[in-house]
This record gives sequence, C-alpha cells and structure tokens, in this order.
Amino acid sequence: MTSATASATGWRTPAVIVICGCLIAMISFGPRSSLGQFQLPLLSSNNWGRDVFSFALAIQNLLWGVGQPLAGGIADRFGSVRVICAGAILYAAGLAMMAYATTPAALQLSAGVLIGFGLSGCSFNLVIGALGKLVPEAWRSLAFGAGTAAGSFGQFLFSPLAQALMDTSDWQTAMLIFAGIILLVLPLSLALATPATSAAAATTIVPQSYKQALSEAFGHRSYVLLVLGFFTCGFQLAFVTVHLPAYLIDRGMSAHIGGWTLGVIGLFNIFGSLTSGYLGNHMPRRYILSFIYFMRAASIVVFILLPASPVTTLIFGAVTGLLWLSTVPPTSGLVAVMFGTRWLTMLFGFAFFSHQVGGFLGVLLGGIVFERTGSYDLVWWLSVFFGVASAVINLPIVEKPVARAAGAAA
Repeated sequence: MTSATASATGWRTPAVIVICGCLIAMISFGPRSSLGQFQLPLLSSNNWGRDVFSFALAIQNLLWGVGQPLAGGIADRFGSVRVICAGAILYAAGLAMMAYATTPAALQLSAGVLIGFGLSGCSFNLVIGALGKLVPEAWRSLAFGAGTAAGSFGQFLFSPLAQALMDTSDWQTAMLIFAGIILLVLPLSLALATPATSAAAATTIVPQSYKQALSEAFGHRSYVLLVLGFFTCGFQLAFVTVHLPAYLIDRGMSAHIGGWTLGVIGLFNIFGSLTSGYLGNHMPRRYILSFIYFMRAASIVVFILLPASPVTTLIFGAVTGLLWLSTVPPTSGLVAVMFGTRWLTMLFGFAFFSHQVGGFLGVLLGGIVFERTGSYDLVWWLSVFFGVASAVINLPIVEKPVARAAGAAA
C-alpha cells in the first residue's frame, strides 16, 4: 500500500472515495455528453451550418486533450482538489456563456475553450488518477470501472433530461441548469484530496521526476501502442455523441430517439465499464481492448447498412454502450501496471490526449463532410477502419512493469 493510499483514513474510507469519485464523474460527463442535442436548436437560433457547431466542439475535444496532461501533472505534483475545482468552475462558466453565444467566436470560446479546459480539470480522467492513488491495489481495477461507469450513468441521466428540459422550457434554460449542477463537483472533490509529490515521495529513495516519467513512457513501445490505439476511441465516441442525434433526424426519426439512444448508450456502458474493470483483474487487458475495438467496427457496419428504424437504433445504442467507455479501465490499468501510480494521472492524460485528437477529428470531419456531401457516410466508414486498426495495434502490448534500475521510484 502506498503512502497516498495509507492516508485515506477517517471519513475518507475507500468506499466513500469511490462513491464521491463516481458522483464527480457522473456530473462532469453528463452535460458534455448531451451537447449534441443542442446542436440543431442552437444552429436554428443563429442560422449557422453544422460546421460551425462542429468546429466549436472539435476545439473542445482538442483542448480537453491538450489540457489533460497538464492538469494531470499539476494534480500529481500538488494534489487533485485545486485542479478539480478550477475545472468545474471553467466548465460551468462555459455552459452558461454557451447559452447566450450569438457569434461563432463566442461559441468557440464557451463550448470550445472554457468547456474544453474545464473538462481537462474535472472529468473522469482526474477521478481515475485520484482513485489510483487513494484506494488499495485490490480495489483499483474495479474502481476504475466504477468511475467510468458513473460517467456513463451521467450520459444516461442527462441525455433524456436535456430533451425534457428543452421541451418544458427552452435550450438556453437547460444549459443554465446544467451549469448549476456542475458546481456540485466543488464539495465532492474534497473526498479525492491526494497528497503533494513531496508527501507521496517521502518513502522513496530516488523520486522520479515528471521529465523522467515522460522519457520512460514515450520510450516504451507498449505505451506508444496504447496511446495510438486510444485515438480510435476518441474519434468514434466524439462523432457519435455530437452527430448521431442529427444523423437520426436526417433519417426521419424524432429528436427524442436521439436523446434516448444516447441515454441507452450511457446505461449499457455502466455494465460494459464494470465488466471491463472486473475482467481486467482476470485476463490480459490487451485482449479486452482488441475485442472492444473490433466489435465497435462490426456494430457500426451493421448499423449503417440496416434500414433506419427506432428499434435498430436503440439496439445499436445498447451494443455501442457495452463497448463505449469500457476501453478506459484496461487502458488506465495498463498505464498503472507499466509505470506505477506516481505519475498515473499525467501519463494517462497523454494517452487521453491521443483520444481527444481523435475526438477533434471525428467531430470536425462530421460537420465538414456533411456540409460538403449531405451525408455522414464517409465518417462512419472511417470509424470502421480505425476500429479494425486499433484492434490490431493493441495485440502486441506487453503487460508488465517497465524495467528500472534498483532504487528508482515506482
């Protein structure tokens, strides 16, 4: 047990830490996952094309990824509470400003910059890093799965809630309500307080610096393969989250089907993430990842080739949900296995940067391709290609701690 884990005593028992972490993941992921439902009302209010909304959300995904290693490094060095609180405040401000954006620049600043950097500070990535440091090793894989599943429950909860709020009031009011909900993260973050590096490294003889950690990680073939494979997860998730509701309307279905499909994805990913976290303790994680990516590609092929209907769409949502964020527990688990937990938040943050570069391209290409061709077909097939490629990329990963000189910090 690490010193960080040992300090989680008193009221901050492992169960309390996991519950509060799950609540933060649920609250932070929920509004973000429902933003696709605001696309058409927002564009209609401002007479913009889908490429305008796509560009703002693409900026969000990219800056979420850019900010993640920085936020993770600060949390690893100085503790997680300040980072999570700052992220929640930026996130809430971005949602509130987005409700009143009347120019593309205002949308890019609010939905793109503020929410993007806000997510990098308070999303499930920071939660996973804190859980990895605070809970006993026997809890770790399941805690990663629970934190990821909680984010999915946020998607299940907030996607129908967004549509219900827009039906009873308007989309601006719905966004302001979501902004207020985000601020609940502030008190919950106290349970995830992690010690600064000086305290965590007190028992080590040769503490590892962040520069040494980065050099070690990016010189490690398995880590590089893991980072490359995670690109696909971001590409597929961001494209579906932002563009699926509009895609379904284009195919003759109601806006409610889009909301419920995203909700079904979130619901079924609770089971997918928990199962993935559980299996990570019992079988090679690289096989779990390869299976997930291949099955995602197969499910997309079936979905786009079948005739559009509410039934096939909801089934697609259920299958996609089982495979949605279930990549996160094995990915974060592999980082912990290879390099330990000292710089876990930062190193997982770099993997997540690759994820968000994929998200940036998925969202942006969705809008550009639709505006130029009137169809999302090209992006769907790119999702299939990337899924198969990532299934292959993850197979050669070696699941064991990196070799270090005696006395180096783990």
